[in-house]
Amino acid sequence: MENNIIIEPMTLSDIDGVFEVEKSCFEDYWSKDSFKKELSNDVARYIVAKLGGKIVGYVGIWLIVDEGHITNVAVHKDYRGQKIGDKLIKSLVELCRKNSILAMTLEVRSSNTIAQNLYKKYGFKMVGVRKEYYSDNKEDAIIMWNQIKEV
Repeated sequence: MENNIIIEPMTLSDIDGVFEVEKSCFEDYWSKDSFKKELSNDVARYIVAKLGGKIVGYVGIWLIVDEGHITNVAVHKDYRGQKIGDKLIKSLVELCRKNSILAMTLEVRSSNTIAQNLYKKYGFKMVGVRKEYYSDNKEDAIIMWNQIKEV
């Protein structure tokens, strides 16, 4: 099934599918309008994962000067464990390299060890903690960085 996953840039026609993934992953989810605004944001880049034409995951990043800040990573709960997140992160690292990004950063829930391990696979390292970062339950966020190229 992994070979049938298509990774491509998100378009306006993908918003409904991205929103369905978002709702399946998060209690405090982004609105469709938020995603529409992101598509017109000059620094934002979003990638979707499709399986049989259905959006099953997406990732977003803001490219600011020579750094990338990952805003969202989500795989629909019914499609986890199929290397979709892996393909999305790999594509995001490639996108950053092509755009001369030197480093990437993100925040991840301290309880989300599966995601942390995926990020570590692509060179991310834990560098700090944001106390009570998540508003829904006051969970801490782990700050992770990936130095794509040495400065």
